[in-house]
Amino acid sequence: MEIRSYKHNGKLHRLWETSTILQKTSTEIIGGNDRVLVQEASGERWRTREPAIFYFHRHKWFNTIALLREDGIYFYCNISSPCVIDSEVLKYIDYDLDIKVTPERRIQMLDEDEYEQNREEMQYPRAIEEKIAEGVNELKSWIDQGEGPFDPQFVAYWYEQFIRLDGK
Repeated sequence: MEIRSYKHNGKLHRLWETSTILQKTSTEIIGGNDRVLVQEASGERWRTREPAIFYFHRHKWFNTIALLREDGIYFYCNISSPCVIDSEVLKYIDYDLDIKVTPERRIQMLDEDEYEQNREEMQYPRAIEEKIAEGVNELKSWIDQGEGPFDPQFVAYWYEQFIRLDGK
């Protein structure tokens, strides 16, 4: 499955060419990829460096990517619209703010300046700003409580499924 992120103005932001869907329910999509080709809106192309397990939710204003590195599991979390699937393409709107989580569960907010700039330029509606704030708070709560994808057993289980299914 292809994954595409867009900006609030509808412009393509980033595209991941191939990812393996491990589970798709009415609310959640869990998948994995490894050294997948990524294309930026600028046309620049690059490959991811490590295996990753991703988690999308159809009602949550964030998504998570667990990066499996030699020194532990890092998370890169996007504050985003809930995802939709359209003809085998998973899509979401990236709202700039990101949260990076280290294996020790240290949280670092990223791209706050980019959020402020795009919020003004694209005139995010008040309702969207409220959803973004709710997403940040809910995501931080999940991280603190080890909920969902932040449960270490979650990543281990889904990575094992990815290895089985993808054959790597």
